[in-house]
Amino acid sequence: MRSYLIDTNVIIDAADPDSPWYAWSAAQLISASNDSAVFINPIIYAELAGYADSESQIASILSDMLLERADLPWEAAFRAGRAFVAYRRAGGTKTAPMPDFYIGAHAQVAGLTLLTRDARRYRSYFPELRLIAPDSMP
Repeated sequence: MRSYLIDTNVIIDAADPDSPWYAWSAAQLISASNDSAVFINPIIYAELAGYADSESQIASILSDMLLERADLPWEAAFRAGRAFVAYRRAGGTKTAPMPDFYIGAHAQVAGLTLLTRDARRYRSYFPELRLIAPDSMP
């Protein structure tokens, strides 16, 4: 049985019927949760806070989508830092590791499949990571 880490963009899209990604995100999330555990981590939770008015609203979304909370492993923090070093060496301009680096590293370290609609950075910095992502815009 495969377990999943669900990227913030999928959760936001699946909660918004007006999103152009709603159908894809909702279908993928339902499929993943039908026979597997589906998780978020503290980074994803923090990103969701930017779209919610309260913690109880986030709790409701997590409950409705059957999402469980998972801690961020220390090894993932190290790998996120190493991905950031590679990003900077490739000419990246950000001055601190980005959330995607922590999310990708967490999925890789924990052996989780990452469900995302924006796979570009994950494919670049975590090439062995198992991903479910769309091939093109809806």
